Amino acid sequence: MGRPSESNSGAPAARILVVDDEPQIRKFIDISLRSQGYATLLAGTGREGLTLLASKGADLVVLDLGLPDKDGKEVLKELRRWSRVPVIVLTVRSGEEEKVALLDAGANDYVTKPFGVEELMARIRAFLRTLGSGAEEDPVYDDGVVRIDLAQREVTVHGQVVTLSRKEFSLLSLLARQPGRLITQTQILREVWGPTHEEDAHYLRILVGKLRNKLGDDASAPRYIVTEPGVGLRFIAKERQTA
Repeated sequence: MGRPSESNSGAPAARILVVDDEPQIRKFIDISLRSQGYATLLAGTGREGLTLLASKGADLVVLDLGLPDKDGKEVLKELRRWSRVPVIVLTVRSGEEEKVALLDAGANDYVTKPFGVEELMARIRAFLRTLGSGAEEDPVYDDGVVRIDLAQREVTVHGQVVTLSRKEFSLLSLLARQPGRLITQTQILREVWGPTHEEDAHYLRILVGKLRNKLGDDASAPRYIVTEPGVGLRFIAKERQTA
């Protein structure tokens, strides 16, 4: 079990709860997290993971689906009854329907096994940056190229105002408020077009194309809006560029 520690800045380190029944994977993730300055909590069963989360708390949960005592999806559903902590699911189930079901059940993201540790660490950093920056309260995204002022409903690219339609801005706002998070097509269609359009994926494809064009984003090598085919979209927040 990990102990709370401090980051290099002296602030308390973010605490990550890892729930996985394979000791070697727990150890591997534990070492990787500690090397990045995180504190860890480790659990080998779903029940142990829920107990640790309730008693110790965590800033983020890494949850394996193949647990010995209960399916990871059941753990996720139980967790979501009383916690909003970000959850990254580890899964060997690579089907699109399964991924969408996980996200709709309350997962914030997923990583498919076998996975690279750098991919997992990048996903973790993205969520912790969002939590640490108070993203819900901060209405401005600015990386030095693209600036999104959510309060003023203004978007600029290289200092030039870009005119967005109401739906284009709604989509960009939905994604930019949750950088790094994979949001399903169904969730986006419901938010932007309403519940009667949850099956109209072609609406979303057209809108994404228009928005990418206005942001100068290339679908073949996206800088901001990344598509996970058949599943959804995520907004990639960039570090601020300086001249």
